[in-house]
Amino acid sequence: MASSAADAPPDSLASQTTPPPPAESNPFLASDDSPERVIKGGPEWWRRSFAYMTNLGMTPEQRAQYETDRGLKREQEQCRRCEKWRDWNLSYSPIIRFMNENITKVEPSVKPDPEIIRCLPCDKYQSGGFSPSHGILLCQNRLLSRKHAEDTIAHEMIHMYDHLRFNVDWMDLRHHACSEIRASSLSGECRWTREAFGRGVWDFTRHHQDCVRRRATLSVRGHPKCKDDVHAAKVVNQVFESCFTDTRPFDEIYR
Repeated sequence: MASSAADAPPDSLASQTTPPPPAESNPFLASDDSPERVIKGGPEWWRRSFAYMTNLGMTPEQRAQYETDRGLKREQEQCRRCEKWRDWNLSYSPIIRFMNENITKVEPSVKPDPEIIRCLPCDKYQSGGFSPSHGILLCQNRLLSRKHAEDTIAHEMIHMYDHLRFNVDWMDLRHHACSEIRASSLSGECRWTREAFGRGVWDFTRHHQDCVRRRATLSVRGHPKCKDDVHAAKVVNQVFESCFTDTRPFDEIYR
């Protein structure tokens, strides 16, 4: 991102995410289609579950098939729950509606909706991600609540806003760090209640700044150009003050 010009956050651009990879290697749309088989509950499912738990009346092949079906059933349930939380937030969350409006103002052809906010399982320990080529990812197997989904969508929408509003080079560590600082600060994921009750951080002084700095550093650490923890912290510190004070499109830190 360009340095502090009128149209850009000063100096430089994770949620709990690593920087978006090139479109041709984007990992989070690798599984784009829904599973063909839908595994439902009911008496037959409970019969199979009981047989599996007691190891009675099941051949090794049937046990293996049950384990496959159980994993598929869990994935389908996680997807339905994630989509329910996503749709609710798109309709009723003040911060999500606000970000949606501002993204559309910047680029009228882009409207964050279920078509570009996708629920998919994730291998990495993250709750979401953003790709300029594919949109927003929600990690259906990592989201803990509707509020967690709201924070994650807001975080990724700030990345999307930065990408559309500013001249972002996602492979530039300073740009990446700046967007991570802004997303962690403005999305609500560093509010005191989440830090205290969600992460066990009971710091009453400068907790917001410390949380933003910590989470931005963790995300920059996952950048392919970042050498180590010291390098990540150095980059974040270089751009922290200018990017932390840039609250666009908000007038101030929302929450």
